[in-house]
Amino acid sequence: MTDFQGRKAVISGATRGIGKAIAMAFLEAGATVIGVYSSNRKAADSFMQEWQENASFQENRLFLYQCDISDQASVLKLFDGIEQQFDTIDILVNNAGIRRDAVLAMMQPDDWHRVIDVNLTGTFNMSKQAVLLMMKQKYGRIIHITSPMAHMGFAGQTNYAASKAGQIGMMRSLSKETAKRKITVNCVSPGFIDTELLEGLTADQLAQYKKLVPMKRFGKPEEVATAVLFLAGEQASYISGAVLEITGGL
Repeated sequence: MTDFQGRKAVISGATRGIGKAIAMAFLEAGATVIGVYSSNRKAADSFMQEWQENASFQENRLFLYQCDISDQASVLKLFDGIEQQFDTIDILVNNAGIRRDAVLAMMQPDDWHRVIDVNLTGTFNMSKQAVLLMMKQKYGRIIHITSPMAHMGFAGQTNYAASKAGQIGMMRSLSKETAKRKITVNCVSPGFIDTELLEGLTADQLAQYKKLVPMKRFGKPEEVATAVLFLAGEQASYISGAVLEITGGL
């Protein structure tokens, strides 16, 4: 995998699940990681401790910040601090996302808006500030973590599917706006990945979902991280406006 020594990566939703695996992969590849989380300080502390116990540990390469990415003022404050400390960044991974499932007829407006606000508006807020920093050096990698639900759709996930489809549309337009500045923009689309998001499902639900996957297993967070690191590397300089699916053939 590409050596990311000297590179600075901002990752939202960085302390659990897929985001944690991505953050750790960048750290082990030599990058400095600015990890963003919404509210779970316990998970942030646990991740920091795990990094400190890692064989690749070095001081001052993991920084964790709490931020509500759906709130523009909070994101502006976050990036003001990042610019003061690091001047610019090289990589942004928009991984943070939530689900609040219900069939559309019964969905509460607050649940619709909150999912759109975090998943889609949060991606906009983070990407806008990242582009402004990346333009200073005419280089950057932006990667949205989207979902096959963007084109498949599941009953009870109209808000989630809409937010993920919106990320892909945003990515395709932004990739054209930034191409001349050597900033690539892509999506990674994980299917069923074995994280804490599956913990609330019953054994029957897990079995049914696994049957949908041609490989008959769920993916590992590290398998998603591998794809993200590839797109974030210099060897992926001609890949932009693309969706890379990590689904086991779903």
